[in-house]
Amino acid sequence: MSLVELIGQADERGLAASGLACLDRCVPLLGGDDEILRPLWAELADDTGDAWGERLEQVRAKLGTVGEPGAEEPGADEAVALAHRMLADAPASRSAGELRAWADACSVAALRIHRLLDPLGGTSPVDAPREGRTEGVSPLVAAELRRQTKVLELLAAHGPSGLRPALDVSTEGRRVLRAVVSRRSRRRA
Repeated sequence: MSLVELIGQADERGLAASGLACLDRCVPLLGGDDEILRPLWAELADDTGDAWGERLEQVRAKLGTVGEPGAEEPGADEAVALAHRMLADAPASRSAGELRAWADACSVAALRIHRLLDPLGGTSPVDAPREGRTEGVSPLVAAELRRQTKVLELLAAHGPSGLRPALDVSTEGRRVLRAVVSRRSRRRA
């Protein structure tokens, strides 16, 4: 099943986890530590989701992404701007409609970020791999695509008990992106 189909079939928790996992893997671009999104992951385990909006605002304040959705850091490169947009555009409520649009946008943004940061580049637009066509996809983008798919499959198959393994998948991806960002910074210096 393609990533687009998985997002289309995901429930509210799966959609929130999908968007959050994409954002979590991109935290190195936001300057956050590995624990910055833990309150949001914990909130996904709660069936009511009552504190999602409050916890989201706390994370935005800590990462300096407060204000209008879509706000970007002036002068930031495209990858950093995309990561900030993912956080800024996160919906304050856990409604399936808003989460589906956010999860889909986060999926595209995370794949674009990985394509921008991959030193080997790639020729495929990000929509093609999301629909199952992976010709010309760079290794970093292919790995991100696998992680996005795995998160949605875990939540679909295991419900709330799939959150822990989904977080593990995201943590692995964050480590990879942190290494890529570090190498990129050394090359620029």
